[in-house]
Amino acid sequence: MLRKLFLDHPEEVGESYGAHFKVAASYGWPMIWGGIACLIHGLVPGLFGKTGSATICALHARLSACPHRAARYRDAQGVPAE
Repeated sequence: MLRKLFLDHPEEVGESYGAHFKVAASYGWPMIWGGIACLIHGLVPGLFGKTGSATICALHARLSACPHRAARYRDAQGVPAE
């Protein structure tokens, strides 16, 4: 059970647990910040006008620039290549 929770997925994508955590956190923290900025922007439209969209664009660019990561994920999930 613990193996399934903590080790199977990182191994499927070719990473150690620690490496997987670092990569996931490097995407997760910007998402959290971007989400908070969007909420603040909703309350005070003059603040963080471009932060949410800039965060999304930056994360998309990172993912798009890593075709090997996308391919490994696709393979691990059984999704056919386009």
